[in-house]
Amino acid sequence: MYSDFLLIKKMKQGDEVAFDIFIRRYYQEILAFCYYHCSDKTYAEDLTQETFVRFFTKLSDYHYRGKTQNFLYTIAGNLCKDYLKKTKEMPMEVNELMEDISLEEPENVLDKILIEQVLKQLPDELSEIVTLYYFQELKLTEISDTLQIGLPLVKYRLRQARKQLAKLLGKDG
Repeated sequence: MYSDFLLIKKMKQGDEVAFDIFIRRYYQEILAFCYYHCSDKTYAEDLTQETFVRFFTKLSDYHYRGKTQNFLYTIAGNLCKDYLKKTKEMPMEVNELMEDISLEEPENVLDKILIEQVLKQLPDELSEIVTLYYFQELKLTEISDTLQIGLPLVKYRLRQARKQLAKLLGKDG
């Protein structure tokens, strides 16, 4: 199994196998991240592909400094934010909503809607921390690297998010 450093070195030399290994290693995680943020599988796939395109476009300038995965999350996060800015102006058609709901089990849909509604009530910086920690299962240090903020700030935001989520869900602590 190649380390990221070796894969990047081989990719810079044009090794097609290294590109394939790299994409296979990170595609599902980035796709899950994008899908969580945009809730549309087609757009999530497009955003995931665009994440890799942007990474590969700047590959010659990229210098390995640790976890490449964090850099991919940063690119994907920026793409998702741009996507969300564009879609806030576009109202969702009722038919589209009904199609999405009918594909899933009713209790899963209700849980998903509840979670999405509660997370939308959090400030963006807290929602992002919750998403990375609970849904992407990143460690606090990885979140710190991904968001390029200090570890104490990550811990503080996670604590604040938990307090606000407990309050929004009507639970004590």
